Amino acid sequence: MLSPDTRGGRKVRRGPGRLLGLSVPMTMHDARSDLLAGLLGAMIVLPQAIAYALIAGLPPEYGLYTAMVTPIIAALFGSSLHMVSGPTAAISVLVGSVLSQYGAQSGPEYVSLAITLAFLVGVIQLLFAVARMGALVNFISHTVLIGFTSGAAFIIASSQLTSVLGSSPAELLDGGRTNLIDVAWSPEQTLSILLATITLAVFVACTALSRRLPALLVAITAGGLAALALGAEQAGVQMVGAVPGTLPPLSMPVFSFGTLQGLVPGAAAIAVLGLIEAAAIARALAAKSQQRLDGNREFFGQGLSNVVGSFFSCYPGSGSFTRSGANYDAGARTPLATVFAAAMLAVVVVAFPWLSAYLPVPVMGALVMIIAWRLIDWAGIVHVIRSSPGESVVLLGTFGTAIFISLEFAIAVGVVLSLLFFLRQTARPGLVPVAPHPKRPHRGFRNASKHQLSECPQLLVLRVDGSVFFGAVDHVQQTLRRMTAAGRSSVLLVCTGVSFIDLSGGEMLVQEARRLRAEGGDLYLCGLRDPVRESLDRAGYSEEIGTDHLLGDPDTAIRQLVPNHMDLAVCRNCEVRIFSTCPPSGDADEERA
Repeated sequence: MLSPDTRGGRKVRRGPGRLLGLSVPMTMHDARSDLLAGLLGAMIVLPQAIAYALIAGLPPEYGLYTAMVTPIIAALFGSSLHMVSGPTAAISVLVGSVLSQYGAQSGPEYVSLAITLAFLVGVIQLLFAVARMGALVNFISHTVLIGFTSGAAFIIASSQLTSVLGSSPAELLDGGRTNLIDVAWSPEQTLSILLATITLAVFVACTALSRRLPALLVAITAGGLAALALGAEQAGVQMVGAVPGTLPPLSMPVFSFGTLQGLVPGAAAIAVLGLIEAAAIARALAAKSQQRLDGNREFFGQGLSNVVGSFFSCYPGSGSFTRSGANYDAGARTPLATVFAAAMLAVVVVAFPWLSAYLPVPVMGALVMIIAWRLIDWAGIVHVIRSSPGESVVLLGTFGTAIFISLEFAIAVGVVLSLLFFLRQTARPGLVPVAPHPKRPHRGFRNASKHQLSECPQLLVLRVDGSVFFGAVDHVQQTLRRMTAAGRSSVLLVCTGVSFIDLSGGEMLVQEARRLRAEGGDLYLCGLRDPVRESLDRAGYSEEIGTDHLLGDPDTAIRQLVPNHMDLAVCRNCEVRIFSTCPPSGDADEERA
């Protein structure tokens, strides 16, 4: 049975033929669009893959291997039509952070650990998919992600200062001003800074001219040509070096128990971050293309891509914001665009492995710093700081932890801070005095203080804005006692905004009902949702409060309470008369009769 799908504003018929989650293009136009999008994707990922590998502390070819294998598996087994997976900046810096505890970032042992880390990350992500635990990533707020990526960007940029300057900042500053001048005027130092500046300037110019230009590729090409023209290699500027002109070789993760045990905490952090990145990208692109996503299948595709990639010399990868957005903007129709991009990248690597030999390290350092700059959500940071002091603490706490402690721990700190602020907020539900508004339809209840409304001198009507659970019991009880200390001992709680009342909340309500009755008043609840009313019934709290004290909607509650439960002697002399059911002045006794 054919089902319609919307792509690029036009209706396309999708047939039943599917290959491992891949929608096979139904027209030559679709295939041509995917091919062109794949070509652009290969141009973008070539410099990025090399840069990301350097960020992770790996030889450049491992970034290229990850950009060949991971995106194909994720596209075939995922659900998104446009998302492109592979090496990413945030994941790469987290990989480097996790593996830095094992010594210098070089050598076969380090590479083997990165491959093993990819295997563990994939297994954890597959477990998330099989257990259908995709909703857990929702506990990591957008503010935590902003703080984490900003911290990662700071670490990335600072790690490239040595590459861009030709010497480490410590070496430049060692010995004071004289040594700084001497180093700054050395040929290697001068050329390194000049090449980095050229790369940055070309990137900015390309970005200003057109967003469709492959700015990273043009910038890195300009830097390489400038290095050739200026004789940078002969002057001592370090080069990236040629990559092996081979397809991803077979590899084997390390299955030593000690190694696996040591890598699990870091792998868990990378797995969660990778799923968050992929889910966010897939949702954003699905909203544009009007595609229906399968979140668990997306998790499965991400996990399988890392597991399979670990056997083909790949380190952990995830969805890429840059490449996925470019893939969609280039007119990609199906995941075949991602497959084409990976295939074209493989052809370039095999046919032209010597290209990277002409790439100066300062140029790659500038490229990495550009990536770090674009990783920071400046608008999001400003919005958080202006909008919420609590969220600002979460942002700064996550950012500070990422820089001063560790990246993998930063996510956990951010989640804990977010939950603490959430619990603090939910533990203080509002108890707002409300009264009928004479200018609202049906004299609806509104905030008495905000709208300057008169209140009943006998009945305190409070709207409960939040759930009554163990964490909120003390706040609710103390607020009730403070508000009834002025003399009004009859209270009507409007519970339309209460999602649940737990056992502690029920016990507290029973205690307050008994206290108010001892003081000559009473406690009434109205507007209870069915699940809340049923939970009170099951626990026996309805009978202790009084089933006749659990009323319907607020209007019905007032119609029952005013003529039957209020002191009519007070009503006789009352000048407020805010309820439509208030008895006429001076006729209270007749009304009671």
